[in-house]
Amino acid sequence: MRRRTFLGGAAATAAAAVASPLLTGCGSSGDGSGALDFLSLAWQAESVSANKALVAQWNKNHPHTPVRYVQGSWDTVHDQLLTSFEGGAAPDIIHDEAVDLTDFGYGGYLTDLTDLVPADLKARIPASSWSAAQFGGGLYGVPFLQEPWVLLANRTILDRAGIPLPTADKPWTWTEFEDVTKELTTPGKGTAARYGTAWAMNAPVNATVNLSVSNGGKILYRRDDGTPEVRFDAADSAFPELIHRQVNTDRTASPSALGMGGGDTLPGFFAGRYALLPLGFSYRQQVAQQAPDGFDWVTLPLPVGPHSRAQGVSPQTLSVSKACKHPGTAAAFIAFMTQNAHLVQLARGDWMVPTGETALADPSITTAKDGWSTGIAVARNLIASPMLGSRGYPEWKDKIATPALQEYYKGGSSLDDLRNQLVREGNRIFDRYRE
Repeated sequence: MRRRTFLGGAAATAAAAVASPLLTGCGSSGDGSGALDFLSLAWQAESVSANKALVAQWNKNHPHTPVRYVQGSWDTVHDQLLTSFEGGAAPDIIHDEAVDLTDFGYGGYLTDLTDLVPADLKARIPASSWSAAQFGGGLYGVPFLQEPWVLLANRTILDRAGIPLPTADKPWTWTEFEDVTKELTTPGKGTAARYGTAWAMNAPVNATVNLSVSNGGKILYRRDDGTPEVRFDAADSAFPELIHRQVNTDRTASPSALGMGGGDTLPGFFAGRYALLPLGFSYRQQVAQQAPDGFDWVTLPLPVGPHSRAQGVSPQTLSVSKACKHPGTAAAFIAFMTQNAHLVQLARGDWMVPTGETALADPSITTAKDGWSTGIAVARNLIASPMLGSRGYPEWKDKIATPALQEYYKGGSSLDDLRNQLVREGNRIFDRYRE
């Protein structure tokens, strides 16, 4: 799952302004009240309402162990948490993302939940999801929401082209997807009048790692001692090569979209400039709310590789600060928040997919309306991202992988150049953390 970087402009600034002072003054020991602070990164109105309603319900039923809702921001959470951890004023219960837990877990800032998770909670979330928050011999978060990638399609364009829609039972292969985008691309003056697709890759690393899984690749592997190692063989490069080919050779994907975030591509989608958009599942909310009247769109499964339908995912998590004075109560609150009915409530508020097996079968999110059933079907094949639990990943991502992939995708470097940077320079970083 990506961080919600499409929360931008004034909204991001406002959220950061709200979060910053609260994070530096919270914690169960902050004011002597005994209340536990819950840092929530919910930001959409539906999601904020769902979280606040559950906190209110907990407080009504547990007046002696209340929880205080604290609003945070995805855009600034890592730096603010690091500051609050080091300053001894961390929130007790922390909403974050699995990929962000590694440094905090190894740094001793998070409670190992292995012995605190009750049996019923352990049973309702599958092992494939638990593994996303397990590393270094500990469990540092409860995975509760996840986001598969899907295709958002302009149904009118596909119908006019006579292209049958793929289904969850029979998705397109990546090869079929390439063929379809060729058919849907129409020429214009200098650039295409309509592109078959658009890849929003202003932050390309997480998507590249997670979607390479469908071709049998990982990019980030494990040595015998459990430490990460970068490889970039044929299975690992298949997905990056597809994007490079669509942008630079076939010209079926918009080159200007490479510098965009997911939400930035929606105006072009509504205008008919892009026929198919590969995006995270939650973007359906923006389409449903912002699409012009009469715009006919549909959610399709993301194409799959020749041998796998898997996608890597970094789920949203709930963790407990190591400094929390009442970790058992904090864990009980997390168990309450992740009851099946509450998982569904939170998933609907965030337009995402719950991790719980029973929650995944809830009728309210298995409906065809707004593509819910498609996302639920795709989510059955989600696995923990190869990037999770990798010490040094943020540095490799920011210093090496992001600029290298951006340059390759726009056609400024060769596949060998990309491989050399990712592997040679990347393993130097990971080796330093290993030592």
